[in-house]
Amino acid sequence: MTDDDNSPAIEAVGLTKVYADLPALHPLDLTIEAGQSVALIGHNGSGKSTFLRMTAGLLEPTGGDVYIAGWPVGEIPARATTSFLPDDPVLYDDLSVREHVEYVSRLHGGNGFDGYAQDLAERFKIADRLDDLPARFSRGLRQKTSLILGIARPFSVLLVDEPFVGLDAPGKNTLLDVLAEVHADGAAVVVATHDPEFVERVDRSVALRDGEKVFDGKASVSEVLALVST
Repeated sequence: MTDDDNSPAIEAVGLTKVYADLPALHPLDLTIEAGQSVALIGHNGSGKSTFLRMTAGLLEPTGGDVYIAGWPVGEIPARATTSFLPDDPVLYDDLSVREHVEYVSRLHGGNGFDGYAQDLAERFKIADRLDDLPARFSRGLRQKTSLILGIARPFSVLLVDEPFVGLDAPGKNTLLDVLAEVHADGAAVVVATHDPEFVERVDRSVALRDGEKVFDGKASVSEVLALVST
């Protein structure tokens, strides 16, 4: 397959992951259209992170395929168009926040630390820490750094795993606004979270339970809580 304006942002076909004899994700068929916002919900161990990591090209599937904008996940165009923010920020020990952004942005064809990155730093209230080493930050500041890294670089598909964990209330509100802006700009946004405020804003919710898809559609907050708790 090749890049095509009509291709879905994400297309999983029979996507499967098994660890030893334990299925982490049963064969999953899932299509997410370009520009769609999706909440990926489910209890711990339901397969959310496994799906995101395979879609980001960081975890090899046991079976099936996944495509990004028509490209197989492992190919360079798929990697170039996908930004993945894991639940545990991965940061270099010897790079400042500014240097992180400069490196990651330019690696993916961006402008480095530009005005948008500066704006994000100010909105997340870490503009005064840009020349500090984020590897030494608190959990919340590391999370904010990771968010800026993932959002300031070019992408058309954004995958985010539990981004609200560790954020203070102002940081959470800023992230909700930024995700809405990214979506409005045309990116497909897939966020693994149970946060009611985010779920209320998305086009669609997809629920996984024990590695299987059990819901796919527009869900109310009460439906989401029921899906997560059962």
